[in-house]
Amino acid sequence: MIFTMRGEGSMMNRSGTGNSIAVIGAGAVGAVVAALVSEAGYNVEIVCKHADLAERIRTEGIHLTGAKGEHRVAMPAVADVAELKETKDIIFLATKATDMLEVAEELLPFLKDTSVVVSLQNGICEDALGGIIGRDRIVGCVVGWGSTMHSPGEIEMTSTGEFVIGTIDNRPDPRLRSIAEMLNTVAPVEISSNIMGSLYAKLIINSCITSLGAVCGLYLGEMLSKKKIRAIFIEIMREAMAVANAMELRVEEYGGKINYYTLLRGAGFFDNLKRHLLIRMIGFKYRRLKSSSLQSLERGKPTEIDFLNGYIVAKGEEYTVSVPVNRRIVQMIKEIEEKKREISPDNFNDPVFSSFT
Repeated sequence: MIFTMRGEGSMMNRSGTGNSIAVIGAGAVGAVVAALVSEAGYNVEIVCKHADLAERIRTEGIHLTGAKGEHRVAMPAVADVAELKETKDIIFLATKATDMLEVAEELLPFLKDTSVVVSLQNGICEDALGGIIGRDRIVGCVVGWGSTMHSPGEIEMTSTGEFVIGTIDNRPDPRLRSIAEMLNTVAPVEISSNIMGSLYAKLIINSCITSLGAVCGLYLGEMLSKKKIRAIFIEIMREAMAVANAMELRVEEYGGKINYYTLLRGAGFFDNLKRHLLIRMIGFKYRRLKSSSLQSLERGKPTEIDFLNGYIVAKGEEYTVSVPVNRRIVQMIKEIEEKKREISPDNFNDPVFSSFT
């Protein structure tokens, strides 16, 4: 069951205003959450990683523009988790997935028995986080809106959308109401009894768009104009759904628009044509989208592949489901990270992809 909490947070009875809140990470997502939740009157402290940025946020504030208007919000800010001033009731974890586990260890001294950590990462990080922090402390969250960091502290909210939150074992939890009230100051919030199904829905589309873009280096429009790449895109979905079925995981619609069960149904000519047309339309609508994993590679940073296609591969191994396309994508991106492979559309000439035309 999913129900929705809508409306502006300023018009709601904020039962959680007395909570001590930390946002870990001042990038595109973390900065937006910290700025708008703090501006709404909540007790927020942000960890920024860099001392100069922390000083700027304390004195000048985060400058937010875009879909929610212009805001400049100053708040307590520190450069390191160890500098947090007190234990926290709610922590919004907005680091890159590659930094997440190290940060989770550092957070342990700042957690109460009743504390909750909300994962705002791409991919599925909740299982790994739960292994460090405790599964009963983890709340999964799908971020369905977009933002861009133009420079440290200068953030544009580029699109609107929703949050979906829930406990990873589908337990009712009264803390979800307080979290929803806070996040509702940023975007409408749905509380879900199947958060892993929602997270997996987003993971599938990211494993197609973000990972394939990192392999070939193309913007989304050019990439999805190529029939062979669209066919690989579809096969990533098929493998991911085979794993979900083995896990007995019900995958939710992504963004209320992509139903993977319906999309992948049928093997006839017209069934396949509809799939290709939908994917081509996605490519056209978001033609200037550049893969976030590609941007990481271009900056010499590791990608979040282990929590995207790598998650599908790991679960495929656990449930003995063959996922050769996802496995090869992971291997290629690892080779690119290690400077053993170039980013190029020629990567799709690999023998694993020979059946896709």
